[in-house]
Amino acid sequence: MRRLLFLMTFGLMGAGILISLGVWQVQRLAWKQDLLARIEAQISAEPIALKEALEPTFQRYAPVEVEGEFGVDHIRMLASRRTTGAVHRIIRPFNVEGFGSVLVDTGWQVDGREVRSVTQVRLTLVGNLDAPNEVDKFTPAPDPEANLWFARDVPALAAALNTQPILIVLRDVPETDLGVTPWPVDTAGIPNDHLQYAITWFSLAAIWVLMTAYFVLRTNRSPR
Repeated sequence: MRRLLFLMTFGLMGAGILISLGVWQVQRLAWKQDLLARIEAQISAEPIALKEALEPTFQRYAPVEVEGEFGVDHIRMLASRRTTGAVHRIIRPFNVEGFGSVLVDTGWQVDGREVRSVTQVRLTLVGNLDAPNEVDKFTPAPDPEANLWFARDVPALAAALNTQPILIVLRDVPETDLGVTPWPVDTAGIPNDHLQYAITWFSLAAIWVLMTAYFVLRTNRSPR
């Protein structure tokens, strides 16, 4: 009897813990879905002035509209697109009228294409502020001679292109062809694995219950 009581108590406690973890992941899933919906609504909203998106605090994903001119330099960043393979992001300095220079992620192009010169051309750009966190201990250092980078390290890019550490990711194609395809900000890079985690915890709880029932029945049938 003591052994049966121990097995049942241990089984119920383990199942309760696993089920509570599954419920917590379901709650996290609802929270993440709401967060993604709010981010998507913000990304596609009407653009605002750059200063408004920066004050009183930086608003990541805020849509902005800026006017000004591109600088002469650019940086190629190696990236990968699922349907295309290896591509280059083209990041350029953009002098915003009445504000100063910022970084603009203009989009992507395949290797070998020439970056078009659009200096001394006044443009209106629509994009979204971003602060990507792409650098880790495995990220190779930039190759200045080949003008090749491997992550969007905003402070380092700003130092290299002599701009403020502010990144705008182009959302719409401007009136002047930049020779790239825009790669707008979206929520695809924000992980949302809570459903898989919930299924895992509930599955483990079911297995735990079945194993507990097996051992209880086996113990109950064993000769006394």
